Amino acid sequence: MTTPLDHFDQKILTIVQRDCSVKAEVIAESIGLSSSAVQKRLKRMRDEKVISAEIAVVDRNAVGRPMTFVAAMEIERENYDTVAKFRDWAKQVDEIQQIYYVTGAADLIVIITAKDVEVYDRLTARVMECNPMIRRITTNVVLNTLKTGLFIPVENDEQNAGGD
Repeated sequence: MTTPLDHFDQKILTIVQRDCSVKAEVIAESIGLSSSAVQKRLKRMRDEKVISAEIAVVDRNAVGRPMTFVAAMEIERENYDTVAKFRDWAKQVDEIQQIYYVTGAADLIVIITAKDVEVYDRLTARVMECNPMIRRITTNVVLNTLKTGLFIPVENDEQNAGGD
């Protein structure tokens, strides 16, 4: 069971989402709690999986994977296990970064990173070979990343409303 998040929890989450290496002492000073109170709250939120991971975000260009592809996949309608099977298969493929089960013309939207188009083509051939229930893949190549992130607003909407 997850403990309801109060105003302090929300402030802590806002800070650690932007930089998970910020020390409890710095967080405590900025939100008006003691360092030990912040540490206890962080531990609770980690234990309850409110904070599900703390990771390093790597620059794709720096590691030789500059290209991002948005693949819209259509699946065979009569195969209801397809989404779970594909999800389990994709867990083993690090190039597949995100998968969304969606409404509309496509059934799955998949975010994939690759060194170049040839590497992407080999991966999609493997996707089709290993997942015959996927009927079609329509690809969009990302030309320019305008915004990327996983930040989740946790404070009240009026406080976070974007302005001019």
